[in-house]
Amino acid sequence: MPLVSTDPDVRAVRGDDDRAVDLSEDFVVLPEQTVDDTDHGWGERGGGNDDWLLAERPPHWD
Repeated sequence: MPLVSTDPDVRAVRGDDDRAVDLSEDFVVLPEQTVDDTDHGWGERGGGNDDWLLAERPPHWD
């Protein structure tokens, strides 16, 4: 707990709850996706086979 003095010559120590925080900017601490969570990170080639997978869907999925 911060010490607070009643003496006007002593500056009071303020806690973190009293500090103003500017939340107006978008501050990114961590990226959305890491490098090892990409196709290249998994050792796969770029691109995909999504079109082939959609064309080869089993008929019971429709």
